[in-house]
Amino acid sequence: MTKANTATVTDPIELDEPIKRGEQTIDTITLRKPKSGELRGVALADVLQMQTDALITLIPRLSNPSLTATEVRQMDPADLVQCGGEIAGFLLTKRAKGESE
Repeated sequence: MTKANTATVTDPIELDEPIKRGEQTIDTITLRKPKSGELRGVALADVLQMQTDALITLIPRLSNPSLTATEVRQMDPADLVQCGGEIAGFLLTKRAKGESE
C-alpha cells in the first residue's frame, strides 16, 4: 500500500494487464476512499481480507475510470490484489497505520 491511503484518492495504479474496452485501453486507474454507504452489501472483514467477491463489488464503485464488475472479474489477479490492498488501506485508522493525527 502506498502513502496515498492517507488521502481520499490513490496514486495512479498501473495495471500489469491493461483492460480492453472496445477501442479504449485502460492501463491505469485510481481508487477513491469509499463512504460508508458505498460499503453496503459487503462485510468489512471480507474487504480487509481482500475476498474476491467483496473487491468485485467495490472496485466498480470506487474506480476512475469506472470499471464494470465484468471488467473487474477479468482483471489480472496481481492487479486485483493491488487494488484490494489500496482499498483495505482506506479502512485502517491513522493509528493502525502508525501515523500521527
